[in-house]
Amino acid sequence: MNSQPAHIRAVCEASLKRLNSDVIDLFYQHRVDPAVPIEDVVGTLSDLVREGKIRAIGLSECSAATLRRACAVAPVAALQSEWSLWERDVEAEIAPTARELGVSFVPYSPLGRGFLTGQVPRAEDLPPSDYRHHDPRYQGANYDANLAAVAVVKQVAADHQASPAQVAIAWLLAKGDDVIPIPGCKRRATLIDTAGAANLSLTPADIAALDAALPRTSGARYGSKAALAMTRL
Repeated sequence: MNSQPAHIRAVCEASLKRLNSDVIDLFYQHRVDPAVPIEDVVGTLSDLVREGKIRAIGLSECSAATLRRACAVAPVAALQSEWSLWERDVEAEIAPTARELGVSFVPYSPLGRGFLTGQVPRAEDLPPSDYRHHDPRYQGANYDANLAAVAVVKQVAADHQASPAQVAIAWLLAKGDDVIPIPGCKRRATLIDTAGAANLSLTPADIAALDAALPRTSGARYGSKAALAMTRL
């Protein structure tokens, strides 16, 4: 959360050292720091661009208003935020604003933190060490309500002889060439499977069915006020 200009420079230098590189392709402010005006943040990042230490500026989990203020200072290449069939709040204002400003959208958790694969049990059945154990969307009645979307994803997957994960990512890819999902890939099999989404062409009927499956997820995005306070500033 520390976006003081001196700290931005310090972590940039530390990243360059760890990467053993002279330049970072895309450097994100990973959460908006309410204590530092976004103009100061982007100003510092644009200085790093001019110095050749980073090539492009990225923001994460910011609001549409913050993105507009940022782009007024310097070009922003990418906005990273949670977006999937499971989390669609960005569609109202944030994603359209990014497109208007020419900012690529990088959806993280495109599989709904694993929920859209249909293979993750409810929170009560997860080990306490699993972060989803505390996710409101995996709990009780919320879990049951959200399963409606999984059923549609599985049906579309069966129609295309694809996996649910491929369908969930293909749905995002169909939103435009400026939408670049970043799925987590801890295992080789997962990497190979999700990469197959690039070759899956959903029909207009598929997309309509998926759009209607879960217009609003049941449950809050995070289980703590502290986590929620770090998003969409």
